[in-house]
Amino acid sequence: QITNPQITNPLTTKPQPTNHQSHQIHQPMSILVKILIGIVALEHIFILYLEMFLWTKPFGRKTFGLSKEDAETSKVLAANQGLYNGFLAAGLIWALVESNVVWARELAFFFLLCVLVAAIYGSLTAKKTILFTQGGPAFIALLALWFIG
Repeated sequence: QITNPQITNPLTTKPQPTNHQSHQIHQPMSILVKILIGIVALEHIFILYLEMFLWTKPFGRKTFGLSKEDAETSKVLAANQGLYNGFLAAGLIWALVESNVVWARELAFFFLLCVLVAAIYGSLTAKKTILFTQGGPAFIALLALWFIG
């Protein structure tokens, strides 16, 4: 069997920094950046809880401005939406606990960018304030990750 040492398995090989990344890429993320990422993750865990478990309850209906009937009609869609928010939180938590500092930064960047894109889309299609309530913290964390590390 002939093997080529230049070919790697992308499922088992963690990314290495590229030329555009700063020399600090090999340093662990700063405490401030980790706190900001944690805040975004906690926010999305809270959203998961709201959308999956409180959607039809008085607090959930008040939060989203729904009538009892509208909440009942849309509860399956809301639960699905909540699950996606949970996946975003899981990815951010993964970035916080990943021991490979290069991979941790890449994960954080990817999942924060996903949150930001979702917030932009949500602000255009559902409620304008989503851009600030969900996108704002993600944007601040992205800036801190990029500039502070």
